[in-house]
Amino acid sequence: MGRITNTGTTPAKTRRAHIRSCAEALRLLAQNEGLASGRFDAEAKDMTAFLVLHLRGIYTTIDESAHAWDDRNYWKKAEALRETWRWSRTVARDLEALVLEDRWSEVPPVLVSLIPHFADVTIHQLTRDADWWCGALRALKRQAARTA
Repeated sequence: MGRITNTGTTPAKTRRAHIRSCAEALRLLAQNEGLASGRFDAEAKDMTAFLVLHLRGIYTTIDESAHAWDDRNYWKKAEALRETWRWSRTVARDLEALVLEDRWSEVPPVLVSLIPHFADVTIHQLTRDADWWCGALRALKRQAARTA
């Protein structure tokens, strides 16, 4: 009998998917000419909300990985991992506040601050299209209403 390989979803696979989604959304937002003047159309608003959801997802996978290290009593490694990726949770929270309060003119500097975090992601071809972020703003507002 051959060796069984786990091909299921792991936190690392999920994290890479979230990172790729964020990188593609940032690239598309950077190409949007209206954002330089702070004008967000409906698609740009959805993409921004999409970023918030995926930045949260990044930190969730980090927390899952760190929890596995905690279970093995590698607490230093777990805390180092959390500290390295804490920016994703912080930016998601800040960006979400701006989006939910309709402070769109303050969003572009936050988006620019994200670029260095995704600079190492090479995008030869876009693999996400509007179906991925369509309705993300509505979903984010619905989540915020549920937790409030």
